[in-house]
Amino acid sequence: MVAAWEFSLGDAFLSMLWFFLFFMWIWLFITVFADIIRSDDLSGWGKAAWTVFVIVLPYLGVLVYLIARGRSMGERSMREAQARDRAMREYVRDAASAPSTAQEIERLAALQNRGEISAAEYEQAKARILA
Repeated sequence: MVAAWEFSLGDAFLSMLWFFLFFMWIWLFITVFADIIRSDDLSGWGKAAWTVFVIVLPYLGVLVYLIARGRSMGERSMREAQARDRAMREYVRDAASAPSTAQEIERLAALQNRGEISAAEYEQAKARILA
């Protein structure tokens, strides 16, 4: 049985280092596996072959995958990040430019004051906006 005084600072550091390296390996494995699945330039058979290679020989498979397809892996990741950024910017632009409920009712009131719509049409459109 190991007592607390037998566990030195160096042992604690090494334990934390191994723990960190283990979880980095898990993260790397999942990242490579996800890239294999999401890769649009690989055929189904290519994806199956890489998957079997990474699962059967995990260390060698991951290292060979990173050497062979590391650059395209980074490019794919960058394209996906840019697409997500573009989608978010479009959403924000659309949400910011959409007229508010108050602006719509104000526009309807202006139309009614100019005589372009009747009071009944105004009330019907207002009810539709507020619904």
